[in-house]
Amino acid sequence: MTRRHALTAAAGATAAASLGSTALLATPAAAAPRPLRNDELKQALRRVEARRRRLLTGRPSANRWEMQKAADDGGDIVTRSVPGTGLDITVRMGDTETVLVHVVRRFHYEVDALGLHGEPNPVKGWVPPSAVRDSRLPESNQASGTAVVIRPDFYPPGVRGCFTTGQQLIIRDIIADTEGIVRWGGDDRRPYEGLFYLTVRPGDARLERVAARIRAWDETPGVGAGVVPDVTEPSRRRRAARYR
Repeated sequence: MTRRHALTAAAGATAAASLGSTALLATPAAAAPRPLRNDELKQALRRVEARRRRLLTGRPSANRWEMQKAADDGGDIVTRSVPGTGLDITVRMGDTETVLVHVVRRFHYEVDALGLHGEPNPVKGWVPPSAVRDSRLPESNQASGTAVVIRPDFYPPGVRGCFTTGQQLIIRDIIADTEGIVRWGGDDRRPYEGLFYLTVRPGDARLERVAARIRAWDETPGVGAGVVPDVTEPSRRRRAARYR
C-alpha cells in the first residue's frame, strides 16, 4: 500500500467512527462493525450535510447559542410537556430544557396558572429565525431554543407593571433557583416581563450544575416545583437579591 492509500484509508476510518457516534451507522448488537465502503461513507456524509442545511443557520441568538431553522425534525430543539401543567413548550433539549421547564412550572404553580379554560398561547418557546427582527435582542434567544415567553400576547415588550409586588417576589425567587443563569426580561433596560432566557453560553458548567440540582429536586418529595415556599423569608429574599 502506498503512503497516499494509507492516508486515505485512515481518513475514511476516522470519518466513519465519528459518524457512528451520531447513530447514522447502525449495526446489530451482536455483529462486529464492518468498514464502510466508499459509497456508504459518501451517503452518510450527504445525510449529515443535508441535516446541517435543513436545520442549522450558523447565526447565534443574543446569548450566543445557534439559531435553528426547525423544531422536532431531528435537531436539538424539541417539544416537551411541562409536567403537572397540561402545557407543552418547544425548547433546546437537555439541560436547557430542564431549567426552562422548571421556570414555567413554578410560574404556573405560584405566580399565575397558565392555560386554564382554553387560554390560547399561554407559553411560547422556539420561534423560527425568520421571526427574529434583531438578533441582539434577548427575545432572539427563542430561535435558539433557549428562551420562553409567558403569555406572549399579554405581557408586551417595553411595558412594566404587569405583575404585582408579590408576584415579582416569586419571579425573583424562581430566578434564584437557577443561580441567575436564567434572566427575567422584566429586569432588562427595555423590559419584556413575559420573557425568561438563558444567559450562559454553550459549554458553561453552571448550566449543567443547575440542571442536575433541579433534576434531583424533581426526584425528591417535598422540594422543587409544586412545593410553594415562603418567598418572603429573609434568607430567600437575600438569595434572590443577588441575581437582580
